[in-house]
Amino acid sequence: MNVNRVDLNLLVYLDVLLRERNVTRAANQLGITQPAMSNGLRRLRDLFEDPLLIRTSEGMTATERALELQPVIRNVLATIDKAVQPQKDFEALTTARVFRIMASDYAEATLIPRVLTRLRTEAPGVTLDMLTPSDVSFLDVEQGRVDMAINRFDQMPQSFHQTTVWLDGFSCLMSVDNPLVDRFDLDAYLSSQHIWVSKTGMGVGVGVDPKDVQRLGWVDEALARLEKKRNIAVFTRHYQVAMLLAQQRDLIATLPSRAAELQRNNPEIVIKAPPFDIPPIELKMAWSPLLQHNPGHQWLRRLISDVAKEVRTPH
Repeated sequence: MNVNRVDLNLLVYLDVLLRERNVTRAANQLGITQPAMSNGLRRLRDLFEDPLLIRTSEGMTATERALELQPVIRNVLATIDKAVQPQKDFEALTTARVFRIMASDYAEATLIPRVLTRLRTEAPGVTLDMLTPSDVSFLDVEQGRVDMAINRFDQMPQSFHQTTVWLDGFSCLMSVDNPLVDRFDLDAYLSSQHIWVSKTGMGVGVGVDPKDVQRLGWVDEALARLEKKRNIAVFTRHYQVAMLLAQQRDLIATLPSRAAELQRNNPEIVIKAPPFDIPPIELKMAWSPLLQHNPGHQWLRRLISDVAKEVRTPH
């Protein structure tokens, strides 16, 4: 292929076509007519000597060659975009930027209120659009439609940039009326009924199999190493719900300690250390390589990291 034949606009067309898998939607996104987009696809097919997108019963399907090209084209366009953008400082005090952040309700409750307090002072025109893990896919983050994801992740695309927000241990929440409050040992823990709570990663969740210990997470894996198992009565993906349910006298919620600390002044709740060792969890912040060098994004990442250091580690 002669590089002189390559029209940069065609690479933009290909990037959008492979993302949308639909000629009409791609044309609308680029603000061109459908015939113009169809002509662009024809030229792309000639250029790469491959059909690139094939119409099937499920819509337009990318060929193997197209799937190979997609990350290459994305990186090329990102590099060009960075090169042509004028480098200018981010003016936090005067910006009116909207930042879209995906966060679990654990991160949202423990970290975001402090972030918002800092923003009110340092960047009063910034708006936060908070999304739940079920609202967002890895693709949304990769393409920069979501600025960052803050959660615990079992796995993550290698292209993502990431940093650790903090490590957190675990605490148990139980009602002040729970008869086991004054003799809370491992036997008491195992004899109780429990609230399971977790929302790791992102995407739409699926039902939990109580017998699948590895998929139940940190608490149940720690018990499995002791050849023990707890009796889970309720499964939820919301930490706030777990805290509310822990007020019932016969239920125990084992949560990350920073979440449990939110109930420190609740007269209906007692916070106890787990009667067995549970490895700490790692809360991470992840973002697209497309935003790595964006001045506003860099500023927000620094602010979040600074705020995270100020959040007291529970004892």
